[in-house]
Amino acid sequence: MWIITLYSKEAIKMFEFDTKEEAVKAYQNMDGHAFLSNIIYYNDPCFAS
Repeated sequence: MWIITLYSKEAIKMFEFDTKEEAVKAYQNMDGHAFLSNIIYYNDPCFAS
């Protein structure tokens, strides 16, 4: 999961995306200070033994 946290003059907003490509495309079109984060949960299938 990918999260963009946008800090603008009016508010703080968070947007959630399933793919990195979607998130990067949205990130490039945002005004204000934005942070793109990759969220990994401890129970994600990629951590299964």
